[in-house]
Amino acid sequence: MQFKTIQRKHSHQFDQGNPLAQKKILWATILTGLMMIFEIAGGWIFNSMALLADGWHMSSHMLALGLAYAAYRAARYYAQDSRFSFGTWKIEILAGYSSAILLMVVALFMAFQSLVRLFHPGQIHYNEAILIAILGLLVNLVCAWLLHDHADHHHHSHRHNDHHGHDLNQKAAFLHVVADALTSVLAIIALFAAKYLGWDFLDAVLGIVGAILVGRWSYGLIKETAQTLLDAEMDHPVVDAVREVIEHLNVEAKITDIHVWKVAKGKFSVILALESNDKNLNADQVRHALSIHKQLVHISVEINKTAMFSWVSRET
Repeated sequence: MQFKTIQRKHSHQFDQGNPLAQKKILWATILTGLMMIFEIAGGWIFNSMALLADGWHMSSHMLALGLAYAAYRAARYYAQDSRFSFGTWKIEILAGYSSAILLMVVALFMAFQSLVRLFHPGQIHYNEAILIAILGLLVNLVCAWLLHDHADHHHHSHRHNDHHGHDLNQKAAFLHVVADALTSVLAIIALFAAKYLGWDFLDAVLGIVGAILVGRWSYGLIKETAQTLLDAEMDHPVVDAVREVIEHLNVEAKITDIHVWKVAKGKFSVILALESNDKNLNADQVRHALSIHKQLVHISVEINKTAMFSWVSRET
């Protein structure tokens, strides 16, 4: 006798993307790329390390924004591809991780060049350099305004609030542009101080400060995206929420295995194994109880009977 396996198809695409953010990031990428060219060329021609540092910092922004845009496109393109077991959202996270690593390389390059310029200063054309730095700041402010609507208003990552579903790429892009605006301010301060106070050393010093800012941002993004890519979510509050639901069931049940990982912005999948001899307990009942937590979008439950005997180690 032959049996046919019937497979019920359901979508594993848990994130619908962010088309508006994708469009705004494209415009921000174009503006940032144009300004980056002006700043790097201006810093090189007018001999300003702070301006060069700001230009290289802005290049990291363009790379991060460009990767974010490409990730949005790829995630939507492969949304219906059955090879992706839990959707294509992590393409966006992979893009953020990649840009963060490249950004760290840029930070090291900025620091090296600033140190060289600190011990071997050169002549700076202040008026031209200041003009370009101010123009760079204006572009940064425009990009920040452009990306503000879809970014988290807080400048810190709070794991207990991430179930609200903030777009990690969009939030990172917004904070990155704000950081670049700060670097532009540092470049302007250095140039004015060098021109009117004779503090030529400040140009290189603030170039180092800019490198540190880029390095800290890239380290934070590497840590955050790597945690998602490696499914390191077992310390997330949603895990305790799952345990609490099981504890409050009106049956005797023990959790023997639990796996929780993120599959979209603020959304999680859970695999749960229970041990119970209660005949009234079934998987549908457990899934229904867990469904009160809206961030749990994919729930798999296995119920096994409690073992009658347990092995006891013998003393030899």
